[in-house]
Amino acid sequence: MKTISLILFLLISIGCFGQENYFTDPVKIPLLLSGSFAELRSNHFHSGIDIKTQGTVGIPVYAVANGYISRIAVSPTGYGNALYINHTNGTTTVYGHLLHFSPAIDKYVKDKQYEQKSFRVDLQIPQYLFPVKQNDEIAKSGNSGSSGGPHLHFEIRDTKTEEPLNPLKYNFPVKDSIAPKIFSLLVVPLSDDSHVNFSTIQQSYPVVFYDGKYHLKNNPVIPAWGKIGVAVQTNDYFNGTYNKCGINLLRMTLDDETQFMFRLNRFSFDNSRYINSHIVYDEYVTSKRRFQKTWLEPGNKLPIYNHNGSRGIISPEPDKTQQVEIELQDTYGNTSVIAFSMKGSFKNVQINSNESQRLFKYNKENQFNTDDIEMLIPKNALYKDFNFFYSKKNAPAEFYSEYHIVHNNTVPLHKNIDLRVKAKNLPRELEPKAILANIDTTTGEFYAAGGKFKNGWVETKTSNFGTYAVVVDTIAPTIIPLSIKANALTETNRIRFKIQDDLAGIETIEGILDGKWALFEYDPKNNRITHYFDKTRFEFNRQHHLKLTVTDYRGNSAVYEVNFWK
Repeated sequence: MKTISLILFLLISIGCFGQENYFTDPVKIPLLLSGSFAELRSNHFHSGIDIKTQGTVGIPVYAVANGYISRIAVSPTGYGNALYINHTNGTTTVYGHLLHFSPAIDKYVKDKQYEQKSFRVDLQIPQYLFPVKQNDEIAKSGNSGSSGGPHLHFEIRDTKTEEPLNPLKYNFPVKDSIAPKIFSLLVVPLSDDSHVNFSTIQQSYPVVFYDGKYHLKNNPVIPAWGKIGVAVQTNDYFNGTYNKCGINLLRMTLDDETQFMFRLNRFSFDNSRYINSHIVYDEYVTSKRRFQKTWLEPGNKLPIYNHNGSRGIISPEPDKTQQVEIELQDTYGNTSVIAFSMKGSFKNVQINSNESQRLFKYNKENQFNTDDIEMLIPKNALYKDFNFFYSKKNAPAEFYSEYHIVHNNTVPLHKNIDLRVKAKNLPRELEPKAILANIDTTTGEFYAAGGKFKNGWVETKTSNFGTYAVVVDTIAPTIIPLSIKANALTETNRIRFKIQDDLAGIETIEGILDGKWALFEYDPKNNRITHYFDKTRFEFNRQHHLKLTVTDYRGNSAVYEVNFWK
């Protein structure tokens, strides 16, 4: 019966999205990919495919099918300039990191930005306003938002649920004859009495390829005991590129019986953060290597998995050698397999107890309070039970509290937790400037974790454990002109500035040109803001006055004023 259910799961998860030839290409250049669907990213699965644009911006982008533009979003982060088109087959296509939109759309967006006096807009568009036909040019490709280089981010979503679907199931002409590559295997003790190779610490094994499969280097039989998890480090590749991409399917068998599997052809954005349980998170934090698990933690609710009741956890039998195989596939069915042996070998493991630790349950609310710190972890913010550790130590003079070591950042959180730290010796005039800082105790560097002062405490919401302390930000952002020299413009169609903030981060940017609000486009990855002169809103051949105000999240403002001729 379990075998039947696994087969049914596989058939359903493969899915018949239907109408594979419904869409045409979003760009009319060879579809070379730098990112694949459900590829592993920081705190999320990649929700589309990334199409290379020949290392440049300005490639025409086309509607892949008939429909209408349902949403337009402009943001300094995320997808940057993005378009959403609803189609009659029940899907929505998304085009992200655009340079700009087609002229009619650009004008509409700019009018809304001036109306709302905001660069960032998220516009729901009436169905009648921008109908499109297949192959209509809708935009030019770009590098806006959080893009790491010029490309087109392209998605297909289920319109009703807004869940992203795997675009490579829709017959786009992407070439892929390369099987996933396997780089390393990780074997992890999961219970107090577990060991791997007689160690309670997870063990990494290099791999080699021969006889059509991957094997552990030197082909060792791994001695193990207790509850054991196995994870694999892998990437997939497409023809014509060297970019590291993601797999589509994983299946783990023990003595030829399927124990665990998943296939990723759709997911919900609400579930995307479960990626931090999908991988061995502490290994990623410490080594930057992502190992995908072949077992399921109890707090991981991502509905892509199936297993035989064991959740993929292996319990080696005494003195018995068992064969483990992990099969990996990409969307096109290219397959790799790693095979190895594990032997049940008992060892009496010494359990270290620490009175300063407290057991936190994944399926309950957890609290930790002292005179100096208060923390609330909501129910289901953890993926499994763990022993929480806290300590504190003196901080340098620039901080207004001790260093509070709130466990460590190798344990992931699925939800924000509430954290409050009592301020020490904080002058009253600096209370509005106080925030919590997350400290890298190795380098001494620290980063803003947000928060506000309230009744002697600085409180924030955070999605990471780590070391926290109270610090103040009294320094205004910096503004450096890039297009003005000696009150004269050095560029013809725009005016640009470099802006930066040292801690709290930039909250607002306001440009007042000749007494009226002026649109400045913000590119935080390059610390640039740009205003393009617009003849419909700007009077040429006269003297102009610009007042630019940049304010951070603690109310520190920098002001730059200039008169110039244009």
